[in-house]
Amino acid sequence: MTDVLAHADATVFLGALREREPRGVDLCYVDPPFNVGSAFSARSKKGESRGRARSADANVAYEDQWGGIDGFLGFLEPRLEAMRDVLAPGGMLWLHLDHRAVHEAKALCDKLFGRDAWLGEVIWVPGNGARGRGLSMTHQTLLLYGKRDPDHPFVWNDDHPLLREPYARTSLEMHFRSLDENGRRYRERVIAGKRYRYYADEGRKLGSVWTDIPAMVANTPIKKEGTGYPTQKPERLLERIIQWVTLPGALVCDPMCGSGTTLVVAARLGRRFAGSDRSPVAFKVAAERLQREGVTFETAVMDGRGETTEDAEGTEGVGAER
Repeated sequence: MTDVLAHADATVFLGALREREPRGVDLCYVDPPFNVGSAFSARSKKGESRGRARSADANVAYEDQWGGIDGFLGFLEPRLEAMRDVLAPGGMLWLHLDHRAVHEAKALCDKLFGRDAWLGEVIWVPGNGARGRGLSMTHQTLLLYGKRDPDHPFVWNDDHPLLREPYARTSLEMHFRSLDENGRRYRERVIAGKRYRYYADEGRKLGSVWTDIPAMVANTPIKKEGTGYPTQKPERLLERIIQWVTLPGALVCDPMCGSGTTLVVAARLGRRFAGSDRSPVAFKVAAERLQREGVTFETAVMDGRGETTEDAEGTEGVGAER
């Protein structure tokens, strides 16, 4: 049950995935609602608006109204449990939220996964700028949790170019003064009696604050990725995550896949994917996007028990249009 897009609730889909993929998922990325307190509409054609909407609007993509933080956590908890249960040994969960619920969600994840499963967090600064008076929250947070197993270490592709950033100019001028036989600038350091060489053109390992990936609405050149789906995340963000913590052939899951960014990027990078969304708008948008990419995938429509009520072979646009 991989390379599949399902119209299903996350808990239902993950339960079915656990049965059909007993080894488990290598990476589960999820970008759930943020507890904003409104509905969000999609743009189906140019000229239409997207963003916050009334629940009665025909093009509502998803509801994000829970009656407060307790209602939101009540929605999130069983879905996080299902994600925990589907992780493979050495697998990771990346939970993408913002200031509205991330602190409470961190406490919830500590309870569900165990505090020793927490691997850290990434602060993403989309670059949309501050708004209104007073302190404006201009970042989002991705919480990392992993299923520890001594026989299955976590994957960290730290040397991948997407996980490097240029050295500061001051550092380059002060420390990178040596040249090798090929004319490359480098510096050397001796740590615990061992000599290490660092090349200027390779950059330094990326930290936990990412400011170099603009949001969809922050940078006009990447709007060609746009599907009209609200809160769509840029492909480059998912490309960095998937390249960092998985290997080719890994199984990447997004059980609230929205416009399908995770699935499209996973397929492009040679990873298997499994995605779902309970929104019919999201299911349609993601299916059409995968088709445009020429991705071969299956579709499924699942009832509340996880039984497949419809499916088809989605080969380059056939069977995925529902």
